[in-house]
Amino acid sequence: MERSAHFAASTRSLQDDGVQAQSLLLGLPAWVFALAGLLAGLLATAAVLLLERDSLQAAAQLQDSQVARRSVAQVERQLETSGLLLRALQSSFMVGGDIDQQQFAGVHDNLHAQEVLPSLVAMVFARRSEPGHPGGPPGYRYENVVPLAGNRSLVGFDMAAQEANLRALLRARDIDRPVMTAAFPLRQPVDDARDAMGMVVRLPVYSRGSRPSNVAQRRAREIGALGISMRVRPMLLAALPPDALHRYRVEVLDTTGETTMTLYDSGGDVAPGAAVHGGEVSFGERRWKVQLQPRDSGYDAGLLWLMGATGTVASLLLALLLWSAATMRRRAVTLGRQLAQRYRESEERFRTLNDLLPALVLMAQADDGRIVYANEAAAARLGENVADGATLASLFEDPAQQRALAAPVGDVRWSNVDAPLRTLGNDRFWASTSISKVQLGGLDKLLVVASDVSEQRQLTELLGYQATHDALTGLCNRREFERSVRRELEAVARGGPQAALLYIDLDQFKLINDTSGHLAGDQLLSQLALALAEHLRGDDILARLGGDEFGVLARDVDFEGVQLLAERLRTRIEGLIYIWEQRSYTISASIGVVMIDRPGLTLEDVFAHADAACYMAKDHGRNRIHFYSAQDDETVRRRGEMEWANRLRWVIDEGRLLLDYQEVRPLQGQPADEPYVELLIRLRDEEGRVVPPGAFLPAAERYGMMPVLDRWVIGEAIANFDRLHASGRAPGRCSLNLAASTLDDDGLAEYVLDLIDRHGVAPSRLCFEITETEAVRNLARAVRVMERLRAVGCRVALDDFGAGMSSFGYLKNLPVDVIKIDGSFIRELEHDAMSRSIVDAITQIGHQRGLEVVAEWVATARVVELLRELGVDYGQGYALHRPERVLYQRGGSGEWKVVDSLP
Repeated sequence: MERSAHFAASTRSLQDDGVQAQSLLLGLPAWVFALAGLLAGLLATAAVLLLERDSLQAAAQLQDSQVARRSVAQVERQLETSGLLLRALQSSFMVGGDIDQQQFAGVHDNLHAQEVLPSLVAMVFARRSEPGHPGGPPGYRYENVVPLAGNRSLVGFDMAAQEANLRALLRARDIDRPVMTAAFPLRQPVDDARDAMGMVVRLPVYSRGSRPSNVAQRRAREIGALGISMRVRPMLLAALPPDALHRYRVEVLDTTGETTMTLYDSGGDVAPGAAVHGGEVSFGERRWKVQLQPRDSGYDAGLLWLMGATGTVASLLLALLLWSAATMRRRAVTLGRQLAQRYRESEERFRTLNDLLPALVLMAQADDGRIVYANEAAAARLGENVADGATLASLFEDPAQQRALAAPVGDVRWSNVDAPLRTLGNDRFWASTSISKVQLGGLDKLLVVASDVSEQRQLTELLGYQATHDALTGLCNRREFERSVRRELEAVARGGPQAALLYIDLDQFKLINDTSGHLAGDQLLSQLALALAEHLRGDDILARLGGDEFGVLARDVDFEGVQLLAERLRTRIEGLIYIWEQRSYTISASIGVVMIDRPGLTLEDVFAHADAACYMAKDHGRNRIHFYSAQDDETVRRRGEMEWANRLRWVIDEGRLLLDYQEVRPLQGQPADEPYVELLIRLRDEEGRVVPPGAFLPAAERYGMMPVLDRWVIGEAIANFDRLHASGRAPGRCSLNLAASTLDDDGLAEYVLDLIDRHGVAPSRLCFEITETEAVRNLARAVRVMERLRAVGCRVALDDFGAGMSSFGYLKNLPVDVIKIDGSFIRELEHDAMSRSIVDAITQIGHQRGLEVVAEWVATARVVELLRELGVDYGQGYALHRPERVLYQRGGSGEWKVVDSLP
């Protein structure tokens, strides 16, 4: 009761001091607070308005600059696109020689020239002719023109009569780069006079062969010139962003040379003092200047007026609020004094209730931790004098907790923290403690509530021990041992010392159980655990893994060290004589050892290796030690691959490679007049049996033979193109697979082009399949090969699409025509909603990019129906067509032959 009276007196004194401090504010009138609030609100409003105005102006200028940069970039992109189209046409001439009007139009359509260059008027080829008189200029009469509609007047026209065109052509011939003429009125009529002006981009055409390297060679090999004519105004309107034309006055000037020509001016007024944004476009030895001036300020000034009005209203409301608060303050003080009296009465009741609680309740000063109150339970457990000068820090045993309570910094607070406590009599017990900072009478206090949990903690520790140890031997159990091995694997992966796992299996232990009973076996295991523990080093861990199996984790040990340890344990087990009921037994053990000496090993790997090594020890006669070596299995595998590599060379030399084809069927009702097939490689062994590719392709990939096999398939397919399908018709499309190592073959594209030219196969009928993983492994080289093949009209398919982690990201960078969905998604299509969603997403994205979508591994009719519903274009699999031998390798009576087309 004395402690309670002392605590109550201290509380009342503190409360009285707080009331006196609050009374000092009563002398200020209410209008002073209102005026201060009004001024503060108006100043804050003015500051916000200035900051917002500056922010809006900066954002508008940044937007103007970004639109200008985007406009310059898009104009430049349009011009560069014309150069790329001309370069593609030039490559077609240099690869295929002369191109007639129909072929010229076909290349134009394949390049989608009208789509990528909306302002295109005509794409032409003019053949060079000798000068009409000595010293005169050569003639360049238009021979091929697309589109013919609206441009027929150009056929036969000698463009040498146009001086600007001739200068650009001759300059392009000498430098082998696109050259653009100045703007001039085009011959073709227009509806709008503003669209009359145009320009022509020129690029020479050289005779068939490699690209000439100097001016003399270029002039000697010139056979004509290519040109793309575009109208200036439509080109700029198509290139410039819509927001640029709407919000800005746009001017485009040709600043080449000394004279500046205005190419386009959108006109209209601009904002006063508006800055000029833009940049320069350099293309075809001409320089264009793009200038944008905003028509308005770029931001809404009404927003600033609204903010100002809102701030003023808020300032008035703040002044009214402060006046109201000051007026009510006196009433609140009076009411507070009345409540303080009631609080003191409530405090007395609260203190009485605390004395009845079984929990330990303490109250201490927040600054020094001195205890000022303890309830009856705390006094009984900690000591009667605990509230007479003792500190909270002296009750806690943990040094960190002592420091936190001796000099509290900030908000000292924790909840349900188990901590060892000491009574004033130095007795130790565990308690669940909660501490929080509270305010009483304006001063900070620490409120501590604790419960004695010593019995619960002892029970928890016992359960924890039983969960990690074997009840019979007292050793670590398998779960705890695996946890230790996993930690050791992580340490080795971080560069720590190597370790070893010893897997010990007793030999013929079942005999003891069968002859003397399980009690005898259990007693033997207990004795054996003690015997093994005597021969371990300090850091080694011994565990019972189950039954008669033990494990030892030897840390920081090399091969010789673990060899000595294993032999010492084997010898100790062999020398143990076990006596049970007048019977004596000698035992032995087989020990498998695996070194943990490199990163990358998993727990499953280590235990599997150790178990395998222990099995080998038993298999070799028991009572011995066997060290696991990955070279055992590796040697067998590599020997098999080397044998296949040697056999493949004989197979190729003896002409025993085979080709099967599998049809790819349309799923959306497309015309199927000509078959669409994929070629699949096989081989026939020495006994005449057909060997599937899975048996020999891994060896071919490992020993660098895939380029030879791929070239063989390509050569056979093109040389026998009209004798592949059983119907005797040439395929409308034939897919050929390319391996990753084949993409590294610098001569592959030339080899394909030579075969196409030699056998007269249309490039559009050939489709080369490259798997996604192979393409992204060397993205730059894969893109070069794809672009080279597509430039002559071949198609490129991305096989196994979706198997990679970044499939959609790479799809944007790979120039392909077809994507083949990975078969793992098709196989689960009937039962897996996720696979169906992935197939749907791939199909939609492929169609958005204008690509054909093919599904592999189509095994059932139900899958065919689902693919049709999802919009997949083609399907391939046993449900549609089973692979069969190509026609030219079929013999009359089971014979077969192979046409050799290797270079």
